[in-house]
Amino acid sequence: MAKKAEAANKTITIEQIGSPIRRPEVQRKTLIGLGLNKLHRTRTLEDTPSVRGMIRAVQHLVRIVDEK
Repeated sequence: MAKKAEAANKTITIEQIGSPIRRPEVQRKTLIGLGLNKLHRTRTLEDTPSVRGMIRAVQHLVRIVDEK
């Protein structure tokens, strides 16, 4: 049970560094799903496998700023 509590506290901060212009629609929607829509915006999200997968799908458009 303690492992679930530790996992819930982990966060990851990402910053959008690339434009979604002329990118496939799925990449645009992934950025929106991550809460990003303009360059240099940052967002702190819970560090889950699904969020990591979304980041991996648009890794050329985002930068990981901080992992806690």
